[in-house]
Amino acid sequence: MYSLLLQITVNNAVNDTAVKLANQVVSQPTVNSLSLWDLIVKGGVIMIPILLLSILAVYFFFERLIAIKKASKDNSHFMSSVREMILNLKIDSAKSLCQSTNTPVSRMVLKGIGRIGKPISEIERSVESAGKFEVSKLEKNLKILGIVAGIAPMLGFIGTIMGVIKIFYNISLADNISIGIIAGGLYEKMITSASGLIVGVVAYAGYHYLTILLDKVIFKMEDTAIEFMDLLQKEA
Repeated sequence: MYSLLLQITVNNAVNDTAVKLANQVVSQPTVNSLSLWDLIVKGGVIMIPILLLSILAVYFFFERLIAIKKASKDNSHFMSSVREMILNLKIDSAKSLCQSTNTPVSRMVLKGIGRIGKPISEIERSVESAGKFEVSKLEKNLKILGIVAGIAPMLGFIGTIMGVIKIFYNISLADNISIGIIAGGLYEKMITSASGLIVGVVAYAGYHYLTILLDKVIFKMEDTAIEFMDLLQKEA
């Protein structure tokens, strides 16, 4: 009899423990994860211009990157071929080579070749003008990245101010302070600030990276222009 009562007591204790553990598992709160889209939505209306700026930054970065990379392609034998043709008075062949190469450097040299026979000073001005024009074409749309780098953090700051305003407005309506009341404004404040800074930093880095690549192209053009003018002066 004693062993039977002991067994029943043990079984009841085991069952009670199992029920408590099951209730604890059921009662544990589920953690809801936020997707990227949820974060963007919680950022409020100011996220729309920030997203537009991010699209502009990505588009113009790759558009200018392709253009500058194309302009900086290596044509190590270009000037040596041009020099040989000019020294052999094959002007038309030199023009054809420049036209087929079709780079900022070759178009600049082509402008100078077309002025051969005129005073050196006039040829030099022509080459310099052509070089400036080619550089301006490469710089086109590059400043947009700089503008995005400056505006995006400002928009994030505006979103921060809007979030703070929302917090105090909700507090004034509810006449009390609680996490639930201020959570919406905090979401908007932090998300817009982070988004504006991220877009601004990426655009800033992209702008200066492209500027470094462009400086290399400009240096190459200047070096080619000097070499071309030296060639004409020796020929004269």
